[in-house]
Amino acid sequence: MERRLIDRKDAEAALTWDLSPLYYSVESLKIDVERILTLSRKLEEDFQGKLNDSFAVNSCLDGMRELLPVMGRAGAYSHLRLMADTTDNSSLELKAMVSDALAKARSMLSFIDTEILENDEETLKKAIESSDENRHYLKDLLRYRPHILGKEAEKVISALGTVLEAPYNIYNRAKLADMDFGTFMAGGREHPLGFVLFENGYEFETDTEVRRAAFRAFSEKLGKYQNTVASVYQTKLSTEKALAEIRGFRSVTESLLFSQKVPIKMYDRQIDLIYERLAPHMRRFAGILKRIHGLDEMRYEDLKLAVDPAFEPGITVAEAKGHLLEGLSVLGSEYAGMISRAFDERWIDFVQNRGKSTGAFCSSPYGAHPYILISWTERMREVFVLAHELGHAGHFELSHSRQNVFDSRPSLYFIEAPSTMNEMLMANHLIKSNGDARFRRWVYSTMISRTYYHNFVTHLLEARYQREVYRIIENGGSVTASRLNGIFREVLEGFFGDSVKITEGAELTWMRQPHYFMGLYPYTYSAGLTIATEVAKRVESGDSSAIEDWKSTLEAGGTLDPIELARLAGVDITSDKPLIDTIDRIGFLIGEIERLTDEIETDKLN
Repeated sequence: MERRLIDRKDAEAALTWDLSPLYYSVESLKIDVERILTLSRKLEEDFQGKLNDSFAVNSCLDGMRELLPVMGRAGAYSHLRLMADTTDNSSLELKAMVSDALAKARSMLSFIDTEILENDEETLKKAIESSDENRHYLKDLLRYRPHILGKEAEKVISALGTVLEAPYNIYNRAKLADMDFGTFMAGGREHPLGFVLFENGYEFETDTEVRRAAFRAFSEKLGKYQNTVASVYQTKLSTEKALAEIRGFRSVTESLLFSQKVPIKMYDRQIDLIYERLAPHMRRFAGILKRIHGLDEMRYEDLKLAVDPAFEPGITVAEAKGHLLEGLSVLGSEYAGMISRAFDERWIDFVQNRGKSTGAFCSSPYGAHPYILISWTERMREVFVLAHELGHAGHFELSHSRQNVFDSRPSLYFIEAPSTMNEMLMANHLIKSNGDARFRRWVYSTMISRTYYHNFVTHLLEARYQREVYRIIENGGSVTASRLNGIFREVLEGFFGDSVKITEGAELTWMRQPHYFMGLYPYTYSAGLTIATEVAKRVESGDSSAIEDWKSTLEAGGTLDPIELARLAGVDITSDKPLIDTIDRIGFLIGEIERLTDEIETDKLN
């Protein structure tokens, strides 16, 4: 299949998202930016130095609830425009303008939390009892009391918002706008190469010569930028350490987990238990791929191969909509209506174009419908990717409709549970829809290679690597490209052992993921998938209350902590059992792939 990238201007409009529900023009955005600054100044003028009773506290927070959705929409619009085409200088300038305005607004509003916490316990208790809308915000704020600085210090930190976001923005700019991968030679012909083309195409290429040549060329280009990206990453790490120290946290890890409401022991257990117990299953899966594809050796760049690439059906966007409506109908008519609207109202950006952000994500600004970015390859596996992102969309459609802006977002620890739950539901639906051995093997192998590999392996290895990096920083050290390469290689070799050759260039995988610029995010994928696997098991077993419990969990938004949310869904994440059950589930699926492969090969011989 010929791979090429088009310019954004040449994309078919029907395959792009429609941002007009956020803003119908740049001018309308600029009006809201001025409104943000005006509302922020008014809150500053009306309440600074006056938050000394419960009525004033709640009146100020009421104003914040009016302002935050506007800030969210403006930030989302400028971000989405840029992610659709990072080579568009006008979008880059717009993002900078909005980011600067939001930083100014946050600086003006930075007095609020500090002044609220200057009140005595009786005043704060009265404020909490006086407002259902502000109750959870105030309770959460009390948790931060030991870590909140003085008004002037908080104002300075808020004013530096754009600067503090710089490492993430520089990384994305280098990755998506500056890195020109050119072409590479394989099979006697020239092939185009780029981030999207590699991660959405060549990693799954069945032609071993092309796949390995693409990996080699891709890694060589990454290597030319490794020192720059490492320097940007070190800047991010140094910033996080400095902020953790001045706020009185014992470590960067403690500071990053504090907002997630997750104890360090749960974070460590998530990484250590999976790394140890999952490795044997994934080594066995690597062996299956090697056997099926007749490889001379199993290399790192071969791990994304499909078990049965010749079988995977192609699929159009319209066909995907039908599958998703059928597979997720168990979640009810309201949820099905959300899926239909996502397609009909162009919430989703499908097209592949130069400068577009890699991977897939869902942005859910409060007070507006969600937006999903995906690079559609017309492979059936994309249905699982879309189900995943629609899981985020459905979650926030439900939580936003039931909760105010303060209470709508749960802990990051839980954030990937709704998305991976949808992948579980799609797999269960497809298995029930077709008893053919080859089809069932395709579903099981897609669950392993996409759902579980992505969330339980890729992100787990990132988390293991990330934890080692933070340990270095917390002990007063720093990181260079060579040191980062060494850590990542050690993590890969420890997990795959002798079953996979960790090819030169594999150690540069840390350069491909923006998650390291987003705090302790990678490990949360396995946390979410653990919860999803347990809930899906309840649904599959016919538990009549499972779906209603799940919808109640999604509607709860941020009103409960991760342990309470999981408990509402019927899962106890304070124990090892859900993790062990999930790892056993992965082992079962790999066993089924082996069994079905034997059955299929026997039928061929007969």
